[in-house]
Amino acid sequence: MHEREGKPRIGIGAHCKIENAIIDKNARIGNNVVISPDGKPDTVDHELYYIRDGIVIIPKKTIIPHGR
Repeated sequence: MHEREGKPRIGIGAHCKIENAIIDKNARIGNNVVISPDGKPDTVDHELYYIRDGIVIIPKKTIIPHGR
């Protein structure tokens, strides 16, 4: 059902690059997504993620679209 709506499945999609991150349960990370704190401040509050002390935190049930 989610794929028909263009949403990724639960888990991490294909061809993703993830560095220095904590991903909570039931997160949906699309294909070709890059998650990294490189080039960002040590503390960030974004609608899809947080950065604390240079570590990206993806909260539970977050949906990160394909290619983001």
